[in-house]
Amino acid sequence: MITTILRKPALAMAAIAFAVTSAYAAPTTGPSGIAFYTAPASLTGTHGDLISYRTATVNLGANAPAVKAWNVLYQSTDSVGAANAVTGTVIVPTTAWAGTGERPIISYAVGTHGLAQPCAPSLQLAGGTDYETANIAAALKAGYAVLVTDYAGYTTGSTPTYLAGASQGNAVLDIVRAASQVPSVGLSATAKTAIWGYSQGGQSASFAAERKATYAPSLNLVGVAAGGTPADFITTAKYLDGSNGASFLFGGVVGLAEQYPAAIPLNTLANATGQAAIARAKNQCVFEALFDLMNHSLSEYTVGNQTLDQLVAVPAINATLKAQDLGSTKVTVPLYQYHGQADEFIPIEQHVELKRKYCAKFSNVYFDVYPSEHIVTQFQAAPTVLTWFGDRFNGKGATSSCLTLSAFPKSTANPNKGNFVVSLKSWPLVANVGLKTLGQTVNLPTTSTFTAETDITAQRLTGTLSVPNFSQSIKILGIGSQVGMKITPVGDATGTVSLDNDGQLHVHGLVKADITITSLSGLPIGSCKTVTPVEFPINFDGPISSLGNGNLNFSGTTTFPQLKGCGVSAILTAVMSGPGQTYSFTVKPPAPRKF
Repeated sequence: MITTILRKPALAMAAIAFAVTSAYAAPTTGPSGIAFYTAPASLTGTHGDLISYRTATVNLGANAPAVKAWNVLYQSTDSVGAANAVTGTVIVPTTAWAGTGERPIISYAVGTHGLAQPCAPSLQLAGGTDYETANIAAALKAGYAVLVTDYAGYTTGSTPTYLAGASQGNAVLDIVRAASQVPSVGLSATAKTAIWGYSQGGQSASFAAERKATYAPSLNLVGVAAGGTPADFITTAKYLDGSNGASFLFGGVVGLAEQYPAAIPLNTLANATGQAAIARAKNQCVFEALFDLMNHSLSEYTVGNQTLDQLVAVPAINATLKAQDLGSTKVTVPLYQYHGQADEFIPIEQHVELKRKYCAKFSNVYFDVYPSEHIVTQFQAAPTVLTWFGDRFNGKGATSSCLTLSAFPKSTANPNKGNFVVSLKSWPLVANVGLKTLGQTVNLPTTSTFTAETDITAQRLTGTLSVPNFSQSIKILGIGSQVGMKITPVGDATGTVSLDNDGQLHVHGLVKADITITSLSGLPIGSCKTVTPVEFPINFDGPISSLGNGNLNFSGTTTFPQLKGCGVSAILTAVMSGPGQTYSFTVKPPAPRKF
């Protein structure tokens, strides 16, 4: 009895001591400015603990919904099991959640942003320069809370552990619990949660999916969408070496050396050129690094000009790279995978192989193949991803494409050595022309297309319109007539195209076309054609995401020349010619297919 009495206070004191030592101190309001990014000197809590927070302003573009936002600093775990401090952003729509239950959460895993601290997604979201805002805004419009981890390495004095998969996956998982600890945020750690990522984010989302069961078993994860995923590190590295996407390999070497310094000792591996390139890369964001390192081979930067193959043969390096591979673990929640068949940075075949590995482990996987390249696919897939998430949040069963008769998708990418070229191959064109004098709009056929080669390295655009002959009802002098029309391109569309360091796409060019009226009310009238081609300026300045999300629009006003060559030329010229005619051409990517 005496022993029992003595034991109870001892157990109570032990429980209190455990609670104090295992739980982080209550989160504090963090400082303003860059001081928020100073990591604590020591980490004594557990992963997912919120360390500090502050209210934040995010600039998501003109059409984004009203939101409340917070920056967070939270504890996570790196790829070798050590505690680390990670920053991120919590974004919640101000409109009340209209669905059932608690507001769902999307943990959004960003793609490559760059190694410099100002590249951190949280800082770019505040400044309105983050190239992924279109996807984030779309998720917020659907009513979901969106959590955006910066990943490890954006705290002051640190270097991102770029492409260290377990660290990235952990950060994606841990921000959910950390966000729920922000006072008055209105989010629950048990809310239905989905994870969405592309490219580096696809790797992160896939690692999170594989690690969830053991690392964050209490997370109410209902689905994961992972696109453009580098699933096989060595295969992807060999594809990138010496290519127009060489910056991603170079950044990966720096990031993995930061996480695994003993296995990848950069100080002894890099030559003087390499040391200079490393220093430069640590001060660059993604698009600046892309063009700086384009088509350079890793051997240019190594002592003795060791090639990638020679480096991969080193056991410690080989083991480190293979540790970033995916597919060794069953994914226990539905997984939506997607990839661009023309992806010039991440080979599609190795992602398809990841699907095979997951399916062999009886994971529930659905795979879509998009016809476009890397950047286009990232944003083209957004509506499909959000619809798929909506089904998961609503408790609908997920369809698998593990058993499929579809042909194995082979890459249709442009050569990845040389210039960075994005091809638009017969993309659907949604177009109309406004006739000023008649006050009417002519809609081009839905089968119209636009084809172009956009050489972003050379800053050159060439392309052409394809518009089938068509007829449309138009009132001429108050009388309704079916007017037969033909729009014939004159030469190629030409212009300039560039991509700036903030991910803004700039297109400035010209399309010329002859317009021919071929019939009135079904009666042939000869060939009543504009005496000179109509000039349509094609100008666009906006986010690179517009290439994929259907917002690549060229619009403006132009002048229609006189029409000649038929008996009613004078009448048609009077009602259809002159300045002030409007036009709108919207170029949209082709649809994906299931694999």
